Amino acid sequence: MNLKTYYVLVLVLFSKIVFSQEGVPIYADYLSDNLYLVHPAMAGAANANKIRLTARKQWFDVDNAPNTQSANVNFRIGEKTGLGGIIYQDENGRFSQTGVYVSFAYHLLFSRDRTDLNMLSFGVSGGFIQSNLDLVGLDDFADPDPVILDRVQKDAYYNVDVGVSYNFLEWYAHFTVKNLLPTTRDTFNNGTPIQESNNQRRYVFSFGYLFGVGNSWSLEPSMMYQATEQTQESSVDGNMKVYRDLGEVTTLWGGLSYRRSLDGAQFTQDGVAVKTQNLQYFTPFLGVNYKNWMVGYTYSYQSNDVVLSDGGFHQITLGYDFGKRKERWNCKCPAINVK
Repeated sequence: MNLKTYYVLVLVLFSKIVFSQEGVPIYADYLSDNLYLVHPAMAGAANANKIRLTARKQWFDVDNAPNTQSANVNFRIGEKTGLGGIIYQDENGRFSQTGVYVSFAYHLLFSRDRTDLNMLSFGVSGGFIQSNLDLVGLDDFADPDPVILDRVQKDAYYNVDVGVSYNFLEWYAHFTVKNLLPTTRDTFNNGTPIQESNNQRRYVFSFGYLFGVGNSWSLEPSMMYQATEQTQESSVDGNMKVYRDLGEVTTLWGGLSYRRSLDGAQFTQDGVAVKTQNLQYFTPFLGVNYKNWMVGYTYSYQSNDVVLSDGGFHQITLGYDFGKRKERWNCKCPAINVK
């Protein structure tokens, strides 16, 4: 494979990676009490206002490895209205994107009183995203390839996420459609007749249940399924989270998540056999809530035959809860009940 062909292949791969991660990337953030980052209907759903900061870094031993930072806040206005905002930056090699989202949620309470949780929520987020693709220096040859332009290509665009969440006692379910609007991006347009599809829609569905074990332990099994419409890529997460109450104001939690793609990529080994591998991650996580503060750490390990690096994926989440309301639901539902 000559160098020019290699560079074109790199651009194609970048396009596929960026396409599947359009908007805020979905990793294991939601397991660190950060559901609003994925599901807009959870804005203001809890009995306290929440601030969450995340920082994620992949492959410390790889230059220009993917990294993501985000900050979000969500809160309740009145009895039924929730508001929220997200700002994030995501870098993946020569591609980067920065975005801002503003969210509105409406919560319908079907409970007879403020004790038994039975709440249906609707949410919408509007986002403004700036994408950059750095092509500078990719074609440093005496005979440059006109397909590879020596410049930084930029594009800005809007999109919308919509979702619905249902919380009933210890049960919960969330469904969100991300990038609902058809959007034509010029980030990967090099003046060639090949144009990127304007369909970046992704569907995210998650559900789970939390049950108590004794007076101070709780278990929360959950699953999440996500699918990209245009590329027909999909994956599923299986999670188990454990809570341990250490008094009135402290809760220790941790668990394990397993993600597997439902479609494989083919590769050759030793130049002969053609094999298929499905992307899969193991993610242990650990955290603590103390009074109004929360800190969590996740480590993701990619378990595949062909990997870019043996290094893992590290993420830290910091949180702060404020404006707590006095009423508490009579259920083990930590995403809604804040100590």
